[in-house]
Amino acid sequence: MVETTGGGPGDGTAEVLDRPLPDGVRRRVVQIVSDGFGGLTLAELPAQLRQYARFAPNRRAKFAGNAMAAALESDTLFRQRIGEKLREAQPELAGALDSGSPPPAADPLDVAAAAYVLRPTGWVKLVAAAGEEAQRADAERADEESRAELDRLREELARAREQTRAETERLRAELDAAKKEAESLHRKLRAALSDVKRGEAALRKMQGEMEAGRAEGQAQVSAAESESRRLKARLGEVEAALEASRRAAREGRSVEDMRLRLLLDTVLDSAQGLRRELALPPVSMRPADTVDAVEPGRMTPKDIAARALSEHDPAILDQLLALPQAHLVVDGYNVTKTGYPQMPLEKQRLRLLGQLSQLAAQTGAEVTCVFDGAELAAPVLLAPPRGVRVLFSKPGVTADELIRQLVRAEPPGRPVIVASTDREVADGVAKAGARPVASAMLLKRLS
Repeated sequence: MVETTGGGPGDGTAEVLDRPLPDGVRRRVVQIVSDGFGGLTLAELPAQLRQYARFAPNRRAKFAGNAMAAALESDTLFRQRIGEKLREAQPELAGALDSGSPPPAADPLDVAAAAYVLRPTGWVKLVAAAGEEAQRADAERADEESRAELDRLREELARAREQTRAETERLRAELDAAKKEAESLHRKLRAALSDVKRGEAALRKMQGEMEAGRAEGQAQVSAAESESRRLKARLGEVEAALEASRRAAREGRSVEDMRLRLLLDTVLDSAQGLRRELALPPVSMRPADTVDAVEPGRMTPKDIAARALSEHDPAILDQLLALPQAHLVVDGYNVTKTGYPQMPLEKQRLRLLGQLSQLAAQTGAEVTCVFDGAELAAPVLLAPPRGVRVLFSKPGVTADELIRQLVRAEPPGRPVIVASTDREVADGVAKAGARPVASAMLLKRLS
């Protein structure tokens, strides 16, 4: 849409834009002003721009860009002087714009920026067309980047699947080897038990022979004593062999149990590590193996809430944090302004983070503290305490929305506890499967 303010026919200066200048065109305009800036005397410059007269063109465009753009729009004489410098630097482009036929091969952003400075007839259409062209180019570039990222993710997924299959085959081979070794140990144990039984039978036989020798007459006493000593010596040997056999059997069973347990722990740790690191969707493996949920007999946040504790008792929070893989998400300013609102924001943050660090060390739970970035005048230089992840929301994103994003990012079944008295936050995270607790409960626990 073009509006006129009373200029004569064909006078491009009477045309005005009905929308903001596109970013790409504005940058080119600022560069044109910066390049022509040095050809003007100090008296020819607007008062607000004279302080930048000695700056280099690039530095001038960086620090005085907004001021130059404003002066070009509001000071007609300054714009005409910059236009004269542009005509001297690019006579062909200026002539083509005056004739109403810009070069087809020229960059649309350069054409639009020159038209904005020179103001030939129809310059508004050129600027609008350049903005639309820049938007189309950005959309095409974003689409190409998305496709490239999708291809990269697919390749990573294929590699991860291949690694998972290879690791599974290796673990199965190790398990088969362990089973064979266990069977060999069982055979050895059965052989040792058989030897023990034979020794006990021999011992009973020798005891019978000894009793028969004692029943003989006094004349055979000497022979009986000699035979008795021989039998006692043999008995000692058999008992020593029996004890050695029993000890070997115990050691064999202990080694077997240790190897089986070690192999089982290795298999379980490897499987759990793969599940945490890869986070693959169910494809070749069973879907139930990838779901992180509460097994029968283990407590859930709902079970905790049903126990005979007051809903404001800090012991509930301790029980929640004792759940496996618990994750505590804290609405930072909501908690600090509930507990100690009279303190400056910086001291509020430091006090809360110090207490959360102690809580993380005591419970072993994952702790994330979220602060609203809109409360800050500048970026915060902060070293997060041990065991606590500290996040600030981006411009235009509230801390409440960041908390909901954190809850949605967790897998179904993982215990997630959100500390906030904001009812909207509590209802939102509860629908997503998290357990909300009041800020006052967390403050009681921290104190």
